[in-house]
Amino acid sequence: MSAIAVVALATSSCDVAQTKTGPLDPGVRAGAAGAGGPLNGLTPDETAFFQDGQARFADVEVVTNSANNGLGPRFNSNQCLSCHSQPSSGGSSPLQNPLVAVASLNGAKNTIPWFITPTGPVREARFKHGSNGAKDGEVHDLFVITGRSDAHGCNIAQPDFLPAGNPVTGRGGNPNIIFRIPTPLFGAGLIEAIPDSAILANMNSNKSEKSVMGISGRPNAHLSGNVNVSANDGTITRFGWKAQNKSLLMFAAEAYNVEMGVSNQLFPQERDETPGCLFNATPEDTLNFTTTPAATGSSTPAVVSDIEAFANFMRMLAPPTPAPATPSSEKGRDAFAKIGCVHCHTPSMLTGSKIATGSSTVPSAALSNQTANLYSDLLVHHMGKGLADGITQGGAGPDEFRTAPLWGVGQRVFFLHDGRTANLVDAIRTHKSHGSEANRVIELFNRLSTQNQQEIIDFLRSL
Repeated sequence: MSAIAVVALATSSCDVAQTKTGPLDPGVRAGAAGAGGPLNGLTPDETAFFQDGQARFADVEVVTNSANNGLGPRFNSNQCLSCHSQPSSGGSSPLQNPLVAVASLNGAKNTIPWFITPTGPVREARFKHGSNGAKDGEVHDLFVITGRSDAHGCNIAQPDFLPAGNPVTGRGGNPNIIFRIPTPLFGAGLIEAIPDSAILANMNSNKSEKSVMGISGRPNAHLSGNVNVSANDGTITRFGWKAQNKSLLMFAAEAYNVEMGVSNQLFPQERDETPGCLFNATPEDTLNFTTTPAATGSSTPAVVSDIEAFANFMRMLAPPTPAPATPSSEKGRDAFAKIGCVHCHTPSMLTGSKIATGSSTVPSAALSNQTANLYSDLLVHHMGKGLADGITQGGAGPDEFRTAPLWGVGQRVFFLHDGRTANLVDAIRTHKSHGSEANRVIELFNRLSTQNQQEIIDFLRSL
């Protein structure tokens, strides 16, 4: 196989020849997706709710419809699946960017922002500061419903994202804008089911080794004075790039409102209340009180709201299946641990002993007492000047990010919070910059032989 072919598509074994100057990322692992299905051990009722949520996850939203859950007025895309489809439903940003087509769908008059390209990552944009100079940090949606055939009378403008920078990396443009790409959702229910005590115990383990490496992650929670976005109960949040969301229901509700402009029972108001652009009663997504109850003993998933259905789908979505081990990936696994990557990318944690799905009063066997091979400590860490985005979310500051879970990384296309690279080697080396807790680990990685570095890459692409 030629070097070009290897970059485009990895062999199933992930064992590839390295370049003369360093390791080679073989790219997205070939073969079956090994993801997108339900957890093992679901009950028939749990399976029914999973399938209902999966179907709604793929629904394409319009401004006005009989379901009353309308798109906009401002939005990034029109379905969950468009952002979470690589390598299958629930994943991450796909290679072919769906936002290019969404921009003009149904007659919309949107201009495609400079950082959205046909083969680039799905990106959302956040502004560091508002027009008055005050701190902002919120998502400024890419598109508006102006001009759409189902939005007569609405006339609002897109945000100004200029000046433009590098459209591939998203770097070098308007310094007030930062980007985020979708986080994969595989195994999210297992992550939700990990007790706070397990996260804290892992944080407090191997402290001397972590200290020598300069690693000092902490939970993004109202613990020891670290303020959280939703700090009412003081428990650890764990979803999102900065671990800013507490639960999958909150995660789903926020995304429905922010990414698609659909108000719901957790976020009841429209983000833009411009007259002429409001076509539905709010909140648009609610419990379906008019659904006829099913016969006794059968499940009735139609009664739940979309955000509850999305949460059910994510909660019962299985983690990715790794590729079979090879000699190279096994050596890479050992080297990954030896140089200290595991101090942040913890290989596994256990879920709690009695975890309910919400659709039943009995604990779910599929979520209880399970090993989550997530390769994350779910803490936020200082990642230094090179990755800092200038945004604070809860207790996570401008250069702090949650340790990204690595399960499924073998089939991801884009990396880092802003999708600036599709090269896993570049993503690793970008962890090193002034103030980063990963500096010592990356120094050790850079000291490895090219072959040893390649083995780590092969291991990661096997996950």
